[in-house]
Amino acid sequence: MTHSSDKQFAIDIINGAPISSKAWLSFDHSVADIPSQVPSKYKELIAIAVALTTQCPYCIEKHITKAKEQGITQEEIAETIMIAAALRSGAALGYGLLAMKLFKSENNGG
Repeated sequence: MTHSSDKQFAIDIINGAPISSKAWLSFDHSVADIPSQVPSKYKELIAIAVALTTQCPYCIEKHITKAKEQGITQEEIAETIMIAAALRSGAALGYGLLAMKLFKSENNGG
């Protein structure tokens, strides 16, 4: 699991790749923190869903914290978790279609 102390290593990444790090941090800030057509609350719920499907514990921690600060409810988090779970299982089915296609393909030893 993540530990807050892990963040101390960010400086090593920033110092090792300063130009790329600055560009990424600027991009992340512009998407997440600057007001846009998508309300901040929705951005956080989307970020949580993506963090769950990409299985990024640091992202989950960051965006759950931000969600709580914005007053997002436990029920909204629960629904977001279930949306992410449905999409993740849908992706498995989608790859299942590819697996079946490859299995049945004459050019693939089938």
